[in-house]
Amino acid sequence: MNTLQLSDLTLKDLLPHRGNMLLIDEVLEVESTYAVTRSVVRASWPLADEKGVHSLILVELAAQAAGVCNGWDRIITKGLDSDQMGYLVGIKRARFHIERIFFDSAVIARAKNTYNFGNLREIFCALHLDDRVIAEVTLQLFQA
Repeated sequence: MNTLQLSDLTLKDLLPHRGNMLLIDEVLEVESTYAVTRSVVRASWPLADEKGVHSLILVELAAQAAGVCNGWDRIITKGLDSDQMGYLVGIKRARFHIERIFFDSAVIARAKNTYNFGNLREIFCALHLDDRVIAEVTLQLFQA
């Protein structure tokens, strides 16, 4: 039985992202098929300007939340030292309810694997600002 806890890991264990491309600040919940993450919007993020960050960044937040649960699954099934190869990601559907996100806002992403067959996964992610859904994104992930 695997007794690994989320507190035993860092974001770098779960995701291949580094530097300004690591947008997640905290993992709130994680299972092999589900993750909830928190990200604080910063001026250093891609797509930022003086007005905030364009809502297209929410696709990347969804992808990173999906990467957290799939990274957790990789570690649980293959071990912490397993290859951290990323995924090719396609956007199946994205619906945005805002145009920009203001700096210092906390975005909560709730990602869930809805389909898994071999190396192909489909993930639905709802992104929230306070109690409001600001985007819904469906991604297709393929790992070579």
